[in-house]
Amino acid sequence: MSSKFIIIILSIFSFNNLASAMEDLTIEKLKKTYKRPTQNEIPYPKDNLYNKKREDLGKMLFFDPRLSYSNVTSCATCHNPSFSWQDSLPKGVGFNHQQLGRKTPTILNLAWSENLFWDGRAPSLEAQSLGPIQSAKEMNLSLDKMVSKINRIDGYKDAFQKAFPNEKSPINETNVAKSLATFERGIVSGIAPFDKWISGDESAISESAKKGFMVFNSKGNCDSCHSGWNFTDNSFHDIGHPDSDKGRINVIPIASMEHAFKTPTLRNIDRRAPYMHDGSLENLESVIDFYNKGGIAKRPSVDRNIKELKLTEQEKKDLISFMKTLTSDDSHLSFDIPTLPTN
Repeated sequence: MSSKFIIIILSIFSFNNLASAMEDLTIEKLKKTYKRPTQNEIPYPKDNLYNKKREDLGKMLFFDPRLSYSNVTSCATCHNPSFSWQDSLPKGVGFNHQQLGRKTPTILNLAWSENLFWDGRAPSLEAQSLGPIQSAKEMNLSLDKMVSKINRIDGYKDAFQKAFPNEKSPINETNVAKSLATFERGIVSGIAPFDKWISGDESAISESAKKGFMVFNSKGNCDSCHSGWNFTDNSFHDIGHPDSDKGRINVIPIASMEHAFKTPTLRNIDRRAPYMHDGSLENLESVIDFYNKGGIAKRPSVDRNIKELKLTEQEKKDLISFMKTLTSDDSHLSFDIPTLPTN
């Protein structure tokens, strides 16, 4: 074998090793961008810092149907822990069994979010928590009547006083919101196989899922919106979904927000079908096909990242394998339904 041929072979071998090493470095760098916070890092606002009594009160209020006009609908009716904190319906069902205009979003990991609801009309969890209660289409109870109802329940008086010990008359709409928000901030998805993998356990996910992770962060362009540990940029985008709902532009009247909706978290995504703000796509396969086509509706407001992807069938399967690794064992969120005060 000539020395020239040997040099060529060694060069190819060195190039392949270098390419492999560079890919490994890229993967390790990407992994770091998805590292999840610890339970101790849940952010609480300065005017509503964590308080165990407040969390317990919020839990009772969350499951109490008396926060509705009909006395049959609670926050948990739509945000059911058994369905990953949503309701598994294409669109929510509100007062008098009327179908609402959008799918019920999950409340998982909202401690790290602001501008809530699909259109971002609530600036905080405190504001969001009162929205469905006073909505005529949802729980249909004015805030004045809500406070009046709670005041008539003796058992709540003690709970509010313990949660807000420095206030003379703690039963008010502000403290209802603070209590509900404190409880909801603790609804955090658990450690998923993906988290174990990026922490060094190579056996935690399949080879297909590892390939899907790379597709997610490259050809699939998924990370342009579904970024960070919670797999959302907490922003709003028109993804080319064919729907008359104008979305965010009704809150922020600028052209780019027309038909724009909030990027949902992908945590526990395979438990939250059907998908999209209107629940029109029944499974993850149809979601990937939608994005692979570059959306359907073509209009000026469509986000520039929405484009035809030309994914292969195997790449689609790998993407789904990866997304399923984001599903966690949320046994830490399993709890007894609270006993509600009745006197």
